[in-house]
Amino acid sequence: MMGLSWRRNRFKSKAKPAKSRWKWPAFLGQWRVYARRGVLLLVLVGALSALTWALDRPVRVISIDGSFQRVSPGQIEKAVAPFATQGFMSADLADIQRAVEELPWVDHARIARRWPNALRVTVIEQTAAARWGESGLLNTRGELFVRTATHVPPELPHLSGPEGSWSQVAKRYLASQGRMLEAGMRIAALRLDERGAWEMDLDSGVTVRLGRRDVDERLERFIHTASQVIAHRLTEISYVDMRYSNGFAIGWRNLGPVSGPAKRPDDTDA
Repeated sequence: MMGLSWRRNRFKSKAKPAKSRWKWPAFLGQWRVYARRGVLLLVLVGALSALTWALDRPVRVISIDGSFQRVSPGQIEKAVAPFATQGFMSADLADIQRAVEELPWVDHARIARRWPNALRVTVIEQTAAARWGESGLLNTRGELFVRTATHVPPELPHLSGPEGSWSQVAKRYLASQGRMLEAGMRIAALRLDERGAWEMDLDSGVTVRLGRRDVDERLERFIHTASQVIAHRLTEISYVDMRYSNGFAIGWRNLGPVSGPAKRPDDTDA
């Protein structure tokens, strides 16, 4: 019995492992969750689109704020009008701002929506600080904002120079005018010639020749030294030539230069 039992167990086939049951991927099992989220997203998008459509009514009112001297409200309204047809919500405020700022004399513009169907335009005009050339105008930042002005205020200082040099001339004017005002003088005109030499006219009628080299140093020397010498005889003086390394020359009206150092102006400036 024992031997027989052993043989039977010897040839007995091994039990086959049970097959694992196939399962759906986990994310497919949650399809209901994703479906609900998708439906909710579509509902929200649809609601926002409907709300935007309902609010995007035509612009009926354009309110304009600002202190107007050179720009008229009619010009601003005309610049805004093409964008107002886009609707209250769809109107591109950045495009409107650019269109308004392209108008002559407009320095900066702010555009805002006002419920339910209005746009508010706030305009800041340019401030002319100097004339440029024949009929150009520079603002307080030294930027050329009008090349051909129909009206040029005659009281503005007159700056001039070669084509394309307005920024360079304006920068020197803005830097020099403050120093001159501190010394009790005012620049009426500033010129840069084709050779790169500087010359300025004071409101007293005196011309100051600064030349091409060491312009800042020569200006300081004029303020601290030469201006003290000429202070009481401005009506008699035509020009002060600062193009000397050791002094200056004075040109008297109708007499020519009769005082100053014996040396000629620096050769590089003559």
